[in-house]
Amino acid sequence: MKKTKYLIESAILKQGLSYIRNNPEKNLIKILNWVEKLDKDKLYAASYKGVREALEGPENIWNKYIMDIVTGLDKKVLEKLFVNFVLNSGVLGTALREENKIKYDCNIPWAILMDPTSACNLKCTGCWAAEYDKSASMDIELLDSIISQGKELGTYFYIYSGGEPLVRRDDIIKLCKKHDDCIFLSFTNGTLIDEEFADKIKEVANFIPAISIEGFEDTTDLRRGNGTYAKAVHAMDILKSRGLPFGFSTCYHNKNVETVGSEEYIDFMLEKGARFGWFFTYMPVGHGAVLDLLTTPEQREFMYHRIREFRSTKPLFTLDFWNDGDYVDGCIAGGRNYLHINANGDVEPCAFIHYSNVNIKDVTLLEALHSPIFMEYKKNQPFNHNHYRPCPLLDNPHKLSMMVHNSGAKSTEMLHPEDVDELTAKCKDISEKWAVNAEKLWEEKNS
Repeated sequence: MKKTKYLIESAILKQGLSYIRNNPEKNLIKILNWVEKLDKDKLYAASYKGVREALEGPENIWNKYIMDIVTGLDKKVLEKLFVNFVLNSGVLGTALREENKIKYDCNIPWAILMDPTSACNLKCTGCWAAEYDKSASMDIELLDSIISQGKELGTYFYIYSGGEPLVRRDDIIKLCKKHDDCIFLSFTNGTLIDEEFADKIKEVANFIPAISIEGFEDTTDLRRGNGTYAKAVHAMDILKSRGLPFGFSTCYHNKNVETVGSEEYIDFMLEKGARFGWFFTYMPVGHGAVLDLLTTPEQREFMYHRIREFRSTKPLFTLDFWNDGDYVDGCIAGGRNYLHINANGDVEPCAFIHYSNVNIKDVTLLEALHSPIFMEYKKNQPFNHNHYRPCPLLDNPHKLSMMVHNSGAKSTEMLHPEDVDELTAKCKDISEKWAVNAEKLWEEKNS
């Protein structure tokens, strides 16, 4: 009954969305009021104040961001994005997830990251999937089952990684059509996005690419191969011309921090039409990982300050998954906010933590969330009182070793299984050095 009432109310809200473009300044406030009424449990109460301030402040940078989205995106895509992301994944999904966390006494993820295939047309230095079996894949029936199971638990947001997910672009479009109440995002190198595929994205309206790019041409092609940058930028042009939302995904490392932390870089991404930017720091995962690419504490702190600065000056939504731990109370992995299922079906706590007890081909999603390594995450999160040290590998390597040993989880790397103590040893020195900077930042935040 509760869900039926919600669906009726959200249908009314969706109809109201059609009036947004006529007078966005006025009608967006009405939409916000309706969303607040739908949020019976006030799960997002803290967010409404900030959104209201943005909508009522024409000079607010977030006002510009919102208005650019409302006026710049294709109408059908805008409506689908709002209903699936804000309502289904946000209001309805959050209420259901919170209910199930209590009911099942385990973490329930906001998002599920999964690899349709480990095959890729590139070979990037430091790729988290570099050690996976390149012939591994999950068939469309299994992907469909994961999504269906996830929705029962309250998960409406699905992210594809790989390999290169768009090797399976036909299956991805089929899943978008079948699960049209979900939002789908894909990390992609962008080289397989052409005019025909962009038209299919516009038709389903619930698929968003996050194009991997490492700065400008020299730094991108350094890790991804000659010509990759030009193809990625061309893909952005194709998407922008159709009013389709997309973002960029950037791994910052020792060789590109100054570039990707520059105003010039952010302005260029905005010019190309990006609506969001996801920043990752380089992780030394896998056999032969290049330790020289690890950022220094000074470089990581530089990115901490720069991204926060851009949030107040640039109409772009950005996330730094290591330096933004204070917004999400530490690590988000282990099903707390997300989990990873690799192309072989191994259910891992994180895309960078290649250890598992179970395979999704043999267990249900709920059983996977109760597996020993996931329960270790639930028991130990947050891994540090200082949320600028959120990661159990990069920032608290002893914690990862402890959890893997306690759970009996096995390495999922097919080519060169990595002993957890050897992996964490690579991060011991950098974690100790970063702790000094992190403690200073934490004291400043809480003083």
